[in-house]
Amino acid sequence: MTDDQTDTTSDETALPVDDAAETATPTRLEEEGEIAADYLEELLDIADLDGDIELGVEHGRAAVEIVTDDGSPRALQDLVGRDGEVLDALQELTRLAVQTKTGERSRLMLDVVGYRAAQRRELVALANETVARVRTSGEPVALTPMNPYQRKVVHDAVAAAGLVSDSDGVEPHRRVVVRLAGD
Repeated sequence: MTDDQTDTTSDETALPVDDAAETATPTRLEEEGEIAADYLEELLDIADLDGDIELGVEHGRAAVEIVTDDGSPRALQDLVGRDGEVLDALQELTRLAVQTKTGERSRLMLDVVGYRAAQRRELVALANETVARVRTSGEPVALTPMNPYQRKVVHDAVAAAGLVSDSDGVEPHRRVVVRLAGD
């Protein structure tokens, strides 16, 4: 298992995995989502932005998404920012708000107008293309630097395809290297 597979949080900023967070009950995750929704609704009101909050539980985490009332993502695009930087910061602030209320660290995932969902699809496609290249050539392939969340998505897709991946380098230039098992 790589560091990325054991220390994922903020999209996934490197914090140690907390066993209590790993075994969170659906009720606790729903509570985290409700606290996050209240926090985000206040933020939307302050910023005078129209949006709805959708709650769920995905991959053992509270999942919160801000969507537009009219389906137009442009209205909330400022909450995503360039390369998701604002979204990453907003997610951390939301996690802190939840932690303040519950006393426990939250691993909730925040999405705005489907940005992370689209990014995940692109990363899985990249991982699948890389897996095919490695299988064809037999040689390891190093990808461009990625943040911890992106690396985690790629690691999971590579593992699902039966290959091995590791992270190499130092933040912010840390990258995924994909190779055949046993290499």
